[in-house]
Amino acid sequence: MLSPTPTRVLAASMAAVAILGIVTGTVLEGSPPLAQLTFVALGLPLPALGWLVAHRRPDNLYGWLLLATADCLGLGALGVGLLVSAGAGRPMPTLVLAVLLSSLFAPFYGLSWVFVPLFFPDGRLPSRRWRVAAWIAGVAIAAHWLGVLLFPEDVYVISPLGNPLGVTGPGALVVAGLAGLGQLTVFGTALAVLGSLAARTRRASGPERRRLGWMAAGLAVTLGGFLLGTFSIITESTATGVLVMPLLGALPAVIGVAVFRHNLLDIRVGVRGSRFFLVFDLRPTVDELLSELAPGLEEAEPGELLERLAEAVRAGLDVRWAAVTLADGTRVVAGAEEGEPELTVPAGQGHIACGPRDGGLTRDDRRLLRALAVPVGLAIQSAGLAARLVNAQEAERRRIERNIHDGVQQEVVALIAGLELARATGGDAETLTLLRDQARQTLDDLRELAAGIHPSVLSQGGLAEALEERCSRLPVPSTVRVDPESRVRRFPDEVEGALYFTVSEALANTLKHARASTVDVRLTLSGGRLGVTVADDGEGFDPGTVTRRGLVALADRLAALGGGLDVASAKGEGTRVQAWVPAHD
Repeated sequence: MLSPTPTRVLAASMAAVAILGIVTGTVLEGSPPLAQLTFVALGLPLPALGWLVAHRRPDNLYGWLLLATADCLGLGALGVGLLVSAGAGRPMPTLVLAVLLSSLFAPFYGLSWVFVPLFFPDGRLPSRRWRVAAWIAGVAIAAHWLGVLLFPEDVYVISPLGNPLGVTGPGALVVAGLAGLGQLTVFGTALAVLGSLAARTRRASGPERRRLGWMAAGLAVTLGGFLLGTFSIITESTATGVLVMPLLGALPAVIGVAVFRHNLLDIRVGVRGSRFFLVFDLRPTVDELLSELAPGLEEAEPGELLERLAEAVRAGLDVRWAAVTLADGTRVVAGAEEGEPELTVPAGQGHIACGPRDGGLTRDDRRLLRALAVPVGLAIQSAGLAARLVNAQEAERRRIERNIHDGVQQEVVALIAGLELARATGGDAETLTLLRDQARQTLDDLRELAAGIHPSVLSQGGLAEALEERCSRLPVPSTVRVDPESRVRRFPDEVEGALYFTVSEALANTLKHARASTVDVRLTLSGGRLGVTVADDGEGFDPGTVTRRGLVALADRLAALGGGLDVASAKGEGTRVQAWVPAHD
């Protein structure tokens, strides 16, 4: 599940303020029950949509714009309710607060008419040219709000106490002009926004065109409803209310269509049903899941990595259990596994399986899992590669330990015993000569052992010189061909080491199994790749029937560097081993 963050808490708080204001203000106003239900039903979608967008995309301005607009609506409704319910004994601070709150209907209209459609659908202006218009609209909204706030008392006829902040005398004309000019400017800017939406709709295509078309239609209905409500000759309150309803319902309706039908801002909302109710299933996207997983995956061991991946899939789809399985049979399950998997998708060198979920998996769930299978597959491959590298390192450590114990250590013990004997007996020339030869042999064995770990010639002379030195000690004729650039250029230690030990392993296999009469080694640098080739004229083998344990570990080592290994052989045709790694400047 998504953990709470300050932005998500703020979004929920702003939505709650709007909802409480709408409901409380409507109840205080004392309208007929049908009118109350209608106003609440039309007003609640706006804060709900604002919360949804801000919760799922807190870095996007659009959700916060919707919440700010919804708060103006909710607080304005609360202010009107307080004014209507105000009596002669109402304290003056309460009345002032009611006037301040009710005046917020002015910015609600301005934000709804201009900024909500202008910043649709991604929270950004359509172009830089709209910056001036946006500033003009902002100033006009402020002027309209200030004019409404300071209007004379007759505007606040809904309150028996009038407007305690109202300006009287000549100042009333200034306030009226300020309010009228601000509202007129806002309405003119809204018409320009409507024209821009129409033009953008014609130029767009696909889902973008449908989203813009819905918003253009919603804004047209909203402005049309305002004009009909303002200039209508109908006096019945019910009929006038019907004309004003588009002011509240049109824009939230088209934004809801964009979210639920056209994945506005890539917000996926699936609907899960049961026998008694519907639940909106708000699922994290692939990017959100990976963003939450990334910090932990960097430090996780291979086994722990699979556990976290399985848990992420289970939580993201809200299924009872999820399992991640590797090609070698390793399987990690998150949740209590019961029954057959409801959905299985391949993921790299393995697959992901999901158990059932109450209400079943939707098509969006299946698309989410298939999209998640790509990065999960890469993580599975990395986990398998890391495990093989760890095993290869452990096997190499044991090999070195065994060679030291069985070889050099025994020679040193024998040499020490010989020296003790020579000291006790006086040591003649023949004995000292024998001990000298033993010491030289021990030194040679130590050098050979060191060459198997990391030869000094590789560090000092480079890869070309190390390959030539290695081949010079072979008991079969060999040739080493090196590109001129490869000879004079040095490469990172991990690159030179990986290719050197690949050649060493290939030569060791040749000497043990191939019965070759010649060996050819090539070092090339071409196309951004540094490559080595070891070819012999030996007996060859069937690659499908022979286990190449040493080369598998080296292949993993090369793959970790972005390279690869290829072995080509056939009975009676010799063997060719090719390895390469990227060589960047």
